[in-house]
Amino acid sequence: MDRMTKTRLFRLWLVLGSVFMVLLIIVYWDNVGTAHFYLHTSFPRPHPLEPLPTPAHGAEKGFTSDVDTFLQKLFSGGLKQNALSGKRTEQPSVPASSRPVLSNAEESVRGYDWSTHDAQQGLDPGGQQAERRSVLRGLCANASFVFPTKERSFDDIPNYELNHLIVDDRHGVIYCYVPKVACTNWKRVMIVLSESLLDRGAPYRDPLDIPREYVHNSSTHLTFNKFWRRYGKFSRHLMKIKLKKYTKFLFVRDPFVRLISAFRSKFQLENEEFYRKFAVPMLKMYANRTGLPASVSEAFSAGLKVSFANFIQYLLDPRTEKLTPFNEHWRQVHRLCHPCQIDYDFVGKLETLDRDAAQLLRLLKVDKLLHFPPSYRNRTASSWEEDWFATIPLAWRQQLYKLYEADFVLFGYPKPENLLRD
Repeated sequence: MDRMTKTRLFRLWLVLGSVFMVLLIIVYWDNVGTAHFYLHTSFPRPHPLEPLPTPAHGAEKGFTSDVDTFLQKLFSGGLKQNALSGKRTEQPSVPASSRPVLSNAEESVRGYDWSTHDAQQGLDPGGQQAERRSVLRGLCANASFVFPTKERSFDDIPNYELNHLIVDDRHGVIYCYVPKVACTNWKRVMIVLSESLLDRGAPYRDPLDIPREYVHNSSTHLTFNKFWRRYGKFSRHLMKIKLKKYTKFLFVRDPFVRLISAFRSKFQLENEEFYRKFAVPMLKMYANRTGLPASVSEAFSAGLKVSFANFIQYLLDPRTEKLTPFNEHWRQVHRLCHPCQIDYDFVGKLETLDRDAAQLLRLLKVDKLLHFPPSYRNRTASSWEEDWFATIPLAWRQQLYKLYEADFVLFGYPKPENLLRD
């Protein structure tokens, strides 16, 4: 009996010591390490917290379970303001106008239209959200539908692949951003909600007042891949707690249309970074160009531009992925957001952006705080696909579809049969 008492006391001290270490780690990172994060955090309770499964490994099981229980209580205590809050980033003041200043070329390629559009307030035709989520869950559970990385667990996903999951602890929201799917404006919304960015000492209230260069600055957002630096070995426990507790959403787009949009914005506009990193190798490998200019402006002046066919060749070339993973602008959505490992509460589509945005803000109970910025009408539409792919060989189109098939199927986009047959 005396031995059992000592064992229990030992386990109790072990748990108390672990809890103390957790507090030290969190306090340390929030008071010393937050120079890398600039975030103000609080922990509301938008959803009831469910217990997490723990590994069944004897003493380790008890330890992990106790730590998980402590962390769950810590992050669901209904605190109005977190005592462990970090810092918010102060940025210089910006011009009063909230509309971006665009060059004629950018206006032509991007196709901006800043007029407002009627979002069908309160409508979800035929339970569209329920249907999208049901299709997604069904396909993820369907053993006959296979694609790379589908079967791995959340714990198997490397931290660097979680850098698209942005967290707002103030409202209990996680957003997985997908480039070329209105992500700039959704990032702006997340900044307003999290109050992670200040202008003259006050948080931004209007998403469109936030300058674009700050929107895409990685230090502005708390993403899952930063958890390791902040919370060490407890990062996955915290991720799982937030994934169960918070509202998770993403927005998607027809995969081929997204590719066209990425090509137009990154290779038809003068972009120094994409010219040097991607255009120069493409022109050398697929257009047999040598002695290329050092700058994108010189290349454009000389009429040297990547063609859409060059871009498709690059995507299909097996050497591309061997050298480095696809850039986020053309990486498949299932590789960015892991929809079979993360159970998203809301799946929006660019094709129904106005309606979906209004519905989501109401779901998050923030529709009185802000409105989604007036959406631009990008002229890259599904009706353009035939024109863009007209000069692309049929075999390439079929290979490209296989490359993006999982995104088509998971998110309910019809197979583009007209592009895949003679």
